[in-house]
Amino acid sequence: MRLLIIGNLDGHIATAGKIALEKGAKVAHEESVERAMTALRSGQGADIVMIDVRLDIRQLCTSLKSERISVPVVAFGIGAETKLAVEAIKAGAKEYIPLPPDAELIAAVLNAVAEETSSVIHRDPSMKKVLSLADQIAPSDATVLITGESGTGKEVLARYMHLKSKRAQKAFISLNCAAIPENLLESELFGHERGAFTGAIGRRVGKFEEANGGTLLLDEISEMHPRLQAKLLRAVQEREVDRVGGTQPIKVDIRLLATSNRDIEEEVRLGNFREDLYFRLNVVNIELPPLRDRQADIEILAEHFIAKYAEANAVPAPAPNEEVRRMMLTHPWRGNVRELENTMHRAVLLSHDGVITPESIQLRGAATEAAGNGASPDNVTGNGVAPGAPQAEASPQDAAPPLVGRTVAAVERDLIIDTLNHTLGNRTHAANILGISIRTLRNKLKLYSQDGASIPMPGEAERSSA
Repeated sequence: MRLLIIGNLDGHIATAGKIALEKGAKVAHEESVERAMTALRSGQGADIVMIDVRLDIRQLCTSLKSERISVPVVAFGIGAETKLAVEAIKAGAKEYIPLPPDAELIAAVLNAVAEETSSVIHRDPSMKKVLSLADQIAPSDATVLITGESGTGKEVLARYMHLKSKRAQKAFISLNCAAIPENLLESELFGHERGAFTGAIGRRVGKFEEANGGTLLLDEISEMHPRLQAKLLRAVQEREVDRVGGTQPIKVDIRLLATSNRDIEEEVRLGNFREDLYFRLNVVNIELPPLRDRQADIEILAEHFIAKYAEANAVPAPAPNEEVRRMMLTHPWRGNVRELENTMHRAVLLSHDGVITPESIQLRGAATEAAGNGASPDNVTGNGVAPGAPQAEASPQDAAPPLVGRTVAAVERDLIIDTLNHTLGNRTHAANILGISIRTLRNKLKLYSQDGASIPMPGEAERSSA
C-alpha cells in the first residue's frame, strides 16, 4: 500500500503518517498539490492520497481527472472543522478523517482500499479452481492473460495475483486500454517528454516505467488499436520503452498481466489483433466463469455488497426475502458481479423496514432466461416467464415501440441507449452486451449527443432510480 500525504508534515499529520507506516504502508510526503502532481507524473505512484482539508482539494481532484491518474483521495483535518469536511467531500474526496488521528480509523481506511481492490469473495467450486491456478502461477514472472465476460472480476483477480507474487511490495499499475482515447494511449503507456505534443507541459513517465519492479495490468487489451499493438509488442519482447518525443530507450523490469472480455483468437482471425502479440501475452490463460455459472457465489457476494452499501449509507443492512433469493439465483446476470453489485446498491437504497423485496432490486427477466439455463419450453409460459415467477403488470410505457415505419438507425439508437441505461451508464458492459467494440460505442454516442439525444453517464441510471 503506497500512501501519499499532502500538507505540512507536523503535529497530527506526522502522527498519521507514522500510524500508516506501522500498518505496513509506504508513506511519501509533499507539501503542496503542485508538488504532489509533479511526483505522480514522475512515476512515484500512490494507492491512496491523503490531503490536508485546508488545501485546494478541488484542484487536486480536477488535476488527477484531467491527467487520467486514478487514485482515491481522502481529506483530513481537525475534528471540529465540519464545514471544511463537507466541502472536501463535495470537492471530490472519498472520505474525511478527523484529527488527532485514530490508529484504528487509519488502519480501516487502508484496509478498505486493499480489500476493495484485491479481495476475491467466493464459495463456488469453479472459482476455487480458478484461484488454485492463480496461486500456482502468481509467484512466477510469467505473462498471464485473464479472460472472461465483462464484470466477472478480472482486474480483482489480477490484483490478487500481484499480492501473491514476489513483487507484492512493489507497485501494481493498471491501465484500462478501452477508457483512454487512441491518440493519448501511447503517451499513457510509454510516457512523453516535455513539448512532445500540444498539452505536454512537462515530462511524464508512462505506465511501464511507473510499474518498474512491480506489476503492470493492461485491462481490456483487445480494445487497443492495431497500430499501437506493434509498439506494445516491442515493449513486451524487449522490456524497454521509448517515450513519445524521447531519443533513448528505457529498460523496465515488470510482470505483465492483461485482460480481455473478447475472444482474442477471433479478433486475430478478423485482423483486429496481432497474432504475435497474442502469443506473447497468452503464456498462461486464466478464464473467469460468468456469475450464472457460479451459483454458490451469488448469495455470498450479495451479502457482501449489501453490508458494504449499508455502511456507506449509514443504514442497517437489510435482508433479502425468499422471493428475492429465488430471483437472484434465476437471473442471467449478463453484467456478472458488476451488475450484482449495482443491484444490491440499489436494493439497499430502496428497501423498506429492513427487507429487500422484488420491488427493491428491480430485476427484469429473472426467469425469462430459464430456457437458456436448462428449463424446457413446457416450463415457460407464453410470455416467457416460468410458472410461479413474479410478474409485473404490463404498462403502456413498458411495451416495445413498433418497429415498422422506423429507420434502422433510429432502432439502433434506441437499442444502444436502452442498453446503456440497463448497465447504469457503464460503457464497457454495454459494448459487451451489444457485441460491438468500445470504440464503436463511443463514436455512436458522440453522434447521438450531437443530435441532441440524452446519453446516460456512468451511475446516472442508478441515481435516478434512487
